[in-house]
Amino acid sequence: MFEKQCIGKLGENISCEYLKNNGYNILERNFNCMQGEIDIIAYDIFQKEIVFIEVKTRTNFNYGFPSDSVNKVKLNHMKRSIEYYLYKRKLGDYYIRVDVIEVVLNNGKYKLNHLKNVL
Repeated sequence: MFEKQCIGKLGENISCEYLKNNGYNILERNFNCMQGEIDIIAYDIFQKEIVFIEVKTRTNFNYGFPSDSVNKVKLNHMKRSIEYYLYKRKLGDYYIRVDVIEVVLNNGKYKLNHLKNVL
């Protein structure tokens, strides 16, 4: 596995632990379809919503904040992937939300920022 993929996988693992500790049930990870990929699909037990989460992990801020890379094109792919997921799983009656989780790794430590309702 390449370094970028390892960093991304570590960020997703950290994000899943954070979500589990904050009232989310992880439904699926790395959902792939022709429209794109969704990193984490979780159920927020407090808000009673299915949450589609894009995780962005970085080791520095050379290219801005991790969430800066979630642009209109990425959000458009996510939207189409979400529509397909809901159709395929017959989940059209649920409230949904799209979030981004930023993870910044530094010297074996990390900072996590959970941005809700980005779409």
